Amino acid sequence: MNILFVADPLESFKIYKDTTFVMMRELQSRGHQIWACEPADIRWSRGERVRGGARHIHLTGQPDTWFEVRATETRDLRDFDVVLMRKDPPFDAEYFYSTHLLSQAEREGARVLNKPAALRDHPEKLAIMEFPDLIGPTLVTRQAADIRQFHAEHGDIILKPLDGMGGMGIFRVGRDGLNLGSIIETLNQNGAVSVMVQRFLPEIAEGDKRVLIIGGQPVPYCLARIPQGGEVRGNLAAGGKGVARPLSARDREIAEHLGPILIERGLLLVGVDVIGDCVTEINVTSPTCFQEIHDQTGCNVPALYADAVEAWVASHPKVF
Repeated sequence: MNILFVADPLESFKIYKDTTFVMMRELQSRGHQIWACEPADIRWSRGERVRGGARHIHLTGQPDTWFEVRATETRDLRDFDVVLMRKDPPFDAEYFYSTHLLSQAEREGARVLNKPAALRDHPEKLAIMEFPDLIGPTLVTRQAADIRQFHAEHGDIILKPLDGMGGMGIFRVGRDGLNLGSIIETLNQNGAVSVMVQRFLPEIAEGDKRVLIIGGQPVPYCLARIPQGGEVRGNLAAGGKGVARPLSARDREIAEHLGPILIERGLLLVGVDVIGDCVTEINVTSPTCFQEIHDQTGCNVPALYADAVEAWVASHPKVF
C-alpha cells in the first residue's frame, strides 16, 4: 500500500519515543510505501480534488538521518491507499479546517484514519461527558459561580482548559480554596472561555494510565505516568515517569465498553486516560506511548496497529 501520514514536520520527530515514527517503521517493514506531509501541504482548489504535496520517504535505520526522501509529488489524497492523520494537538482552528479538507477527500474516495468527522466530534476532554458511569464528578462551565459551588461540594479539585495538552494549564485547588479566584480568572478569562473542573483523584499518585484501544480492542498493557516530586501532573511532557503495567480488571472493563462504540465511529486508535477507576480523557488526535509499552513489556504495539490498519483497509473498499 501507499500510506500517507499527515503529521508534524519529520525533522521535529524525537524518534526514540515518537509513536508516529514506529508506526512508519512497522508499516515499511511489511513492504508498504511511506509518504508524509504536513496539514499546510494539503490544498483544495476550485474544480479540483483535495491534493497534498507529499514526500515519499524511506526509513534508513540510522538515528541521525532517520529518513531519506525518494520523491516529492503533489497527488490527490484519494490516490493513496490510506491517509493516517497524526498531527499533534492543539486542536485549534487550523486543525479543525484540516479535518474538513480530509472529510472532502473522503467524499472523493479517500480512506482516512482516524475519521475526520470523528476527530471533530470527540474533543479529547469533553468526549468523556458522554460516558457518565466511567468518570468522576466533572463540570464544564464558563461561570465562576459554578466553579466555586463545585469546589464547595468537592473540596479538592482540578481545573484545566479544554484545549490544553501535555498537562498544560492544569491547576489543583485544595479545601482551603487558596488562589481559586485567581485561577478561575486565568483560565476562564472573565467568562469568555470554558473550563473543565474535576474532583481531585488521589489515585494519581499511582499514575495517570494511558490505555490504548486499537481496532476496538484493548492493548493488554497500559502506561502509568507517575507524577514526580511535588507535581500533581503525570504527563510525560510535565516530567512524569512512564511505567508499563498489565491492564487492571477495571482498565479492561473500561476499554471493552468504549472500544466497540469508538471503532464504529471510525476511531481506529484511541488513548483513554484513567486515574484510579475513572476516565479523565479520551485522546483521538495522535495517541502515543507505543514505544514505552513495547520497550518495557515486549508487547509489539506498532504491529497491533499495523494489523488494524491493514484489516480496516481490506474491509473498506474505495468508492469513487
